[in-house]
Amino acid sequence: MPWTTFAAIYFVTWWIVLFAILPFGVRSQHETGDIAPGTDPGAPAAPRLLAKAGWTTLVTTVLVAAFWFAVTGGLIDIERFVTLWGLFPR
Repeated sequence: MPWTTFAAIYFVTWWIVLFAILPFGVRSQHETGDIAPGTDPGAPAAPRLLAKAGWTTLVTTVLVAAFWFAVTGGLIDIERFVTLWGLFPR
């Protein structure tokens, strides 16, 4: 399997995992009591985006590595996966 395919899988998985991780640990300005003028009280007080990007990268690397080992180990036949498990012949 070409490395570009795995790069695409990594890219898409990274964004999916990011959106799954974003809500963890977020406290609104209303909850902290520190509302900046002109902002919505429900806006995050400290979103910690750099830490979440790090966690996203770590989780994505583990998931894509597991997928890679499954493909190279023969647990997933990529040819059958491409044709939706044989439903659509090439």
